Amino acid sequence: MHILLSNDDGYFAPGLAELARTLEQAGHRVTVVAPERDRSGASNSLTLDRPLVVRQAPGGFYYVNGTPTDCVHLAVTGLLPELPDMVISGVNHGANMGDDTIYSGTVAAATEGFLLGIPAVAVSLVHEQQGRFATAAAFISDLVGRFARTPLREPVLLNVNVPDVPPESVQGMEVTRLGKRHKAQDVVRTINPRNQLMYWVGAAGGAQDAGPGTDFHAIAQQRISVTPLQVDLTRYAQMGVLEDWLSAS
Repeated sequence: MHILLSNDDGYFAPGLAELARTLEQAGHRVTVVAPERDRSGASNSLTLDRPLVVRQAPGGFYYVNGTPTDCVHLAVTGLLPELPDMVISGVNHGANMGDDTIYSGTVAAATEGFLLGIPAVAVSLVHEQQGRFATAAAFISDLVGRFARTPLREPVLLNVNVPDVPPESVQGMEVTRLGKRHKAQDVVRTINPRNQLMYWVGAAGGAQDAGPGTDFHAIAQQRISVTPLQVDLTRYAQMGVLEDWLSAS
């Protein structure tokens, strides 16, 4: 299979290198197109106000002065001579669970592949201390092998989170739904050397909806979480209520 790899941590990220190496060792053809720098939190943004430049690093990875979404869009719509069989984004350094998926550049890169008609997977290591990217890379390699043998019958966009433990400590895999975090912490105010007030976005809140069946719960049990995502944001259950409200005199 031909795999397009991207991420939001940058083309130099260790998780990306580990995943590329693992997939190549499994016999897959891998093309890496990733941001030139860390673009975490970029979500699904496209760069439309300036041209983009694609360069190639000595190791063969392509890097772009744009967002994760830019990278996949450029690769699929012009850079590659043919469509890849799958788009994989990661391995991200840190979790992308629950509300994180809205902001995540890792998930956004996979989503762009999905929107362009290609099966796509976002994968993140729920980092603690060790950074065992090999655990996540091995699971994704197995997932790609499964897909090659038995493709799913409908379009697929998967969000995978992997506990930061050795492979032998993983307690299986679970298909999950997204949990939910508490409200984010307040912004952090600082004063710069020019006596200007500056703001840092506060840290994400803790898990609020983390019961059985959620991605948070699976990770807490040292299980790999696999969540199928969709792009349609329409709240169908509210359409009738809204129609009645708008038509009321």
